[in-house]
Amino acid sequence: MANVSVANRVVHVPGGRDDMQGGGAAASPVRPARRGLALAVLCLSLLIVTLDNTVLNVALPTLVRDLGATSTDLQWIVDAYVLVFAGLLLVSGSVADRFGRKWTFIAGLVGFAGCSIWAAFSGSVGMLIAARASMGVGGALIMPSTLALITSMYTDPRERQRAFGLWAATTGAGVALGPIIGGLLLAHFSWGSVFLINVPIAALALVLAFPFVPNSRNLQAGRPDLLGALLSISGLGLLLWAIIDAPVHGWSSPTVIGAGIGGVAVLVSFAVWERFASQPMLRLSFFRRREFSVAVLSVSMVMFGLFGALFVLTQFLQFDLGYTALQTGVRLLPAAGSIILVAPFASLLDRAFGTKLVVGAGLLLIAGGLWEISGATVATTYVGTLAGMIMLGVGAALVIPTVTASVMGSLPADHTGIGAATNSAFLQVGGALGVAVIGSQLSTRYQGRMIASMAPYHVAGAVQTTILGSVGGALQVAGREGGMVGEMLVGWARTAFVSGMDLAFLTGALVAAAAALLALLALPGRPQRGAPVRPRVIASPSRPDEGGQQT
Repeated sequence: MANVSVANRVVHVPGGRDDMQGGGAAASPVRPARRGLALAVLCLSLLIVTLDNTVLNVALPTLVRDLGATSTDLQWIVDAYVLVFAGLLLVSGSVADRFGRKWTFIAGLVGFAGCSIWAAFSGSVGMLIAARASMGVGGALIMPSTLALITSMYTDPRERQRAFGLWAATTGAGVALGPIIGGLLLAHFSWGSVFLINVPIAALALVLAFPFVPNSRNLQAGRPDLLGALLSISGLGLLLWAIIDAPVHGWSSPTVIGAGIGGVAVLVSFAVWERFASQPMLRLSFFRRREFSVAVLSVSMVMFGLFGALFVLTQFLQFDLGYTALQTGVRLLPAAGSIILVAPFASLLDRAFGTKLVVGAGLLLIAGGLWEISGATVATTYVGTLAGMIMLGVGAALVIPTVTASVMGSLPADHTGIGAATNSAFLQVGGALGVAVIGSQLSTRYQGRMIASMAPYHVAGAVQTTILGSVGGALQVAGREGGMVGEMLVGWARTAFVSGMDLAFLTGALVAAAAALLALLALPGRPQRGAPVRPRVIASPSRPDEGGQQT
C-alpha cells in the first residue's frame, strides 16, 4: 500500500509507485507552508517566461542599429518565440498530464535557460530568430505545468482562486515589466543581457523546485498528439507569415494570399484531426461550455491589444519622442503598475459582480485605452499617452485572473494540464496575432506614406530599402545626410510612423470592443465552476536519486 499526498491529506493507493521513477520517497501531505513555497517557485518561473514576451521590445531600436533589422525582422524576432510557444503549449499540456507536471516543468526550465544563452550571443537576425523560437519550446513546457500544478495543490475553491489571482498577476506583471527590466539592462549592458537575465532566475527556480514542488499527473492520460502539434504550428506559422510579410510583398500578392489561405486550411485540418483523434491535445468538447470558450477568446483579445500596443509604444517612445531604452521602460511603468495593483482584487470583483461584468468591463477599458492613444499626432507628448496606458493595464488586470479562474474552474480535474495549456495557448496566440496585425498595419501605412513623400525625389534603391524597412532605418539615413535633407526625412518618417500607429491602435480598439460585446452577451453572470475536484495523485517532492517502493 503506497501513500501519495492529495492536497492536504494522504491517500492510500494500492500498489502505487512514484509517477516518473517507479519509486521515490515516502509521500507526505502538502503542508500550507510548503505549498506557499511551491507557489512562489512556480510564479518565479512563470515570470521569466512571460517577461520574454516583451523584455525585448525596448531593445528593438538597438537591433535595428546593431543587426540591421527591418520592421518585418523585428516582428519575427518577437513572434518566433510566441509562435513556437503557442504551437507547443497544447501538446506540452498532454505531456505534463502523462509524464508528470513537475518533471515537465523542470525540463522546461533547463531548456529555457540554455536557449536564452544562445539568444544572448546571436550574431545575426536569422540566428536570433532561431534562438527565440527554441526558447518557445522551454516556455511551452513551463507555463501549462505551473497552472496545472496550482490546480492540483489547491482543492479549496477560494484558496485556488486566490492562487489563480497570483498566477494571473504574475503573467500580467511579466508582460508589463518586460520593457522596464529591459531598459534597466540596456542602460548598462548590451542587448544580449535581456536574455542572460533568465539564466540565474531559472537556476534558482530549478534548485527550489526539487524540494518544494510536488508532482502530479493524470494516470489515464494518453499519448502526446504530435501530429496535432505539427499542424497547429504549421497553420499558425503560415498565417503569421502572411500577415507579417504582407507589407513587404503586398497584401494582394499571390504568395501572401496563398500562405494565408494555406494557414487557415491547415488550422481547419488541425481542428478536424482533434475532433476525431483518439488522444487529442485540444479537447473540443471543452468549448461547449461558455465559461470556457468565451473566456479563452476574451483573454486572447486582451493579449492581442496588450502585446500589439507594447510592441508599437516602445518604438514610439524611442523613435518619435527620443527617449532612451531605460527612460522608455520607466514610462511604461503605469501600465505595469496598474496590472500589479489591480489583478489581486479581480477575484473579489468576480464574486461581487460576476464574470460577465468584470471581463466585459476589462475589455472595454482596453478598447478605450487603444482608442485614446490612436488620436496621437507628431505633437503628442508622453502625457498624451498616459491615460491610455493606464486603461490598458487595468483592463488586462481585470480580465486575466477572472478568465483563468473561469477556465480552470469549468474543467474536469483529470484534464487540468490540457485545460491550462489551452488557456495559455489562446493567451499566446492572441499576443502573436496582436504583434502581427498591429505591426503590419503600422508598416503598411508607414511605407505608403513614405513612398508618397519620396516620390518627387530620386532616392537610391539601397537607401530607399533602408528607409522603408523601418522608422529606425529612416532616422539613421537622416542622421548620415544631415542638413535640410536630414530634417525633412526625419519629419516624413515620424509623421508616417505616427499615422501607422493611429491606424493600428484604432483597429485594436475595434477588436477589443467586439470582444467586450461578446463577453457581455455570452459569459455567465456569475462564476460557474465544474464538478468538485476529485482526488488526484500528487507525489511528494523527491530527489532524482531516490528509488524504491513508496510506503
